[in-house]
Amino acid sequence: MPKGSPELTQARREEIVDACEKLYQTMSFKEITLKEIGNVTSFTRTSIYNYFQTKEEIFLALLKREYELWIASLKEAMERTETMTREEFAAMLAHSLEERAQLLKIMSMNHYDMETGSRPEHLEAFKVVYGESIRTVTAGLDKYFSDMTVSQKQDFIYTFFPFMFGIYPYTFVTEKQRAAMEKANVNYVFMTIYEITYNCVRKLLEGSK
Repeated sequence: MPKGSPELTQARREEIVDACEKLYQTMSFKEITLKEIGNVTSFTRTSIYNYFQTKEEIFLALLKREYELWIASLKEAMERTETMTREEFAAMLAHSLEERAQLLKIMSMNHYDMETGSRPEHLEAFKVVYGESIRTVTAGLDKYFSDMTVSQKQDFIYTFFPFMFGIYPYTFVTEKQRAAMEKANVNYVFMTIYEITYNCVRKLLEGSK
């Protein structure tokens, strides 16, 4: 780790993550390299190794930041409202993910590579935030659906969180993919992030009050 204040170190890390995020708007995970990231930072590619050893670690840091933003929006929404119906809770979760398309995009692409290509300390830092996201959604179930059993809440969590990995590829389809499905006569219903998330959460909450 380079010498300097913790504030400088964090600022450099954020600059690298910001550069990765900027590139990810127009390039794929495979196309982005440490060299490309270095080209849009204020320091050299060699300096990046002082903070991240692989691009997977940088993407994992970006994913961690996206989770943190999602968690903050969920907590804010739940602090504002003392009671929610099933429909309102489904809408709240759906809106929160509608605003975090980048979170869903990163989750759906190369997640395994990001984790296996990162050092343990980076992976642990990410898992801490991931765990907090699960606790935050669980807190919502505790607050608004007191009739749900522990088993029902666990079923919700272990259905909803894996489901999130498929939201982006199902709702963002390229023209090439669209044309291929039409030629293959695939009966595909195009849905938005909000629609697919709302429908999933409503079905998971069936039976709760």
